[in-house]
Amino acid sequence: MALLKGGGGEFFALDIGTNAVRVVQLSASGNAWTLQHFGYAPVDEKTTAGSSPENLRRLGEVIMTAVGQSGIRTKNVVIGLPSSKTFTTVIEVPTMPEAELKSTIKYQVDQYIPMAAADAKVDWALLGQSLHDAKQYEVLLASTANAYAEERLEFIESLGLNVIAAEPEQLAMVRSLLSAGTSDARLIIDMGETSTNLAITFNDAPRLVRTIPTGVRSLVKAAVQNLNVQEDQARQFILKFGLAPDRLEGQVYRAIESTLDNFAGELTKSIKFFQTRYPSTPLGGIMLSGYAAVVPQFGEYIAAKAGVPATLANPWQKVRVSQTDQQQLMSVASEFATAIGLAQRKNES
Repeated sequence: MALLKGGGGEFFALDIGTNAVRVVQLSASGNAWTLQHFGYAPVDEKTTAGSSPENLRRLGEVIMTAVGQSGIRTKNVVIGLPSSKTFTTVIEVPTMPEAELKSTIKYQVDQYIPMAAADAKVDWALLGQSLHDAKQYEVLLASTANAYAEERLEFIESLGLNVIAAEPEQLAMVRSLLSAGTSDARLIIDMGETSTNLAITFNDAPRLVRTIPTGVRSLVKAAVQNLNVQEDQARQFILKFGLAPDRLEGQVYRAIESTLDNFAGELTKSIKFFQTRYPSTPLGGIMLSGYAAVVPQFGEYIAAKAGVPATLANPWQKVRVSQTDQQQLMSVASEFATAIGLAQRKNES
């Protein structure tokens, strides 16, 4: 699925995160990939959050620094669209021929997205037969505002790059994190700096997609308030000691417990929604990515709250990476779920 489409040929993926820019270029061989080039450049959050000419100039410099350091030569790029700027949902429509389905969605899209269809870029993908009604199709629908899409496109192309596709980051993360042939339902949790992307998948396709406005920053803020420490120290405590009850006498866990419980409450709401909609499709496991994969004992906490086993997801699982690149990536490897998922797109013209 892509909200913007262009030409074919080789390309690289660009993920503009809250505080880092990531670029990846892969080569494909069957269902496996080999890492050709990657780049990682930290960026100030104020730069990525702002849209002033000065912020865009600085962001452009960071992007081109990441691209330049990576060794990427192609100008063709696939970009990720942040969850805060996209709307993604799964809808049901009566079973019908694909040509008729295209027409139906085109003329009924207004009722599914939170903006006028004339003001939005919209794309969809047929997931197949509904899991609970054989007379219905399930369709994955994604949209973003025209104004945002055009601004982002103009900005990226002003750097001398050629945008061939743009895709919501939640869909890209599913592509990289979900193991091939996963037949049961899985909940993917990818925690970022300021928010967490969730997707419940079945048969390799997302059936529920949402974003929770809680990220590692929320945990750091709670630790600052309750431990009376500076932000840098609070972040170190969380990433080093996490939720371990036997480290620092459990002070870190107690400091962030209320924020964690609110987060877990949102997770269980999503699970209950899925189980209510698909009562014959049990959730087989939880997969953790981003900060959810690096905060010690976060997985044990989530598994206990949800009553479902949790494991660490690996965005690099389908990618061959040289030993040298592995060493360079070690400290930031868990942050690449979106970038790798974008790079693993089939290059469709």
